Amino acid sequence: MASLSHKETDREFLFQSEQEKLEIPEYAADFLAYDSSGFDEIFPSVDASFYPDGDWKATPIPDHGEVWTLPWDLKVKDEVIKLSVVSPRFPYKLKKEINLENKKIRIDYTVTNFSRQEFKFIWCAHALLNCNPKHTKIIFPPGEDKIINLETSSEHLGDWGKIYDYPIVTTENNTEIDMSRVESKSANNCEKFYIPHKLEEGKCGVEYEDTQERLMYKFPVDKVPYLGVWKTQGGYRGDYNIALEPCTGIYDDLYVADKINKVATIPAQDTYKWYLEMKVENY
Repeated sequence: MASLSHKETDREFLFQSEQEKLEIPEYAADFLAYDSSGFDEIFPSVDASFYPDGDWKATPIPDHGEVWTLPWDLKVKDEVIKLSVVSPRFPYKLKKEINLENKKIRIDYTVTNFSRQEFKFIWCAHALLNCNPKHTKIIFPPGEDKIINLETSSEHLGDWGKIYDYPIVTTENNTEIDMSRVESKSANNCEKFYIPHKLEEGKCGVEYEDTQERLMYKFPVDKVPYLGVWKTQGGYRGDYNIALEPCTGIYDDLYVADKINKVATIPAQDTYKWYLEMKVENY
């Protein structure tokens, strides 16, 4: 998805590339070599990894997964966009159907496992959102007040794996910062953190206080039980955006997620289904 805009306020929610024309990557391309914009599907791992076991044990998985570099089959019927992609390395087909209803986009996902073994994966919604330090606020699922750091070079959160209160974090420099807010681009840093356990409610979003609108996400926690947050405040290629990332597994690496039993699994010759809703609300 390249663009998601609200006509009433003329707000473009998705971070835009400065390139006049987006380049099409080759399979397993270096993510750093291409634009970071819009909404990519990340599957079957976030970080570059290796499949953990079975017939595909040690098979490499590219950075940000496979499907962002693959051509998808596209059909439009009765105003429903139908997309599908088949892996060249693993026994799956990923399908998505996109419906637009007033101010809500609903994406229904189905992954089919063709093999006689179970298939393990992490799916992550990688929608990069525009932000501003004066009026942008991250909305967590109700009741969630802990985060775990996943950025080894984090300016505020220290070492990988440290757990903090949220939203007000006491940093490594013994200062307080509101992690639900965004710093300016001149901060020149990045943050990546997760809620460190399964969610009770599949709901999160971003609030834009200048126009009093929210972009809210809804997803089924029995299928998508985790949530990560990415904030690049000038520290990644000079980009400036945030991402709320509902996901089926935690800590980005499929091999690691499998070892700690925080990965999604499709039974042999079966399917795994979930959805993501993105709705614009005024308040």
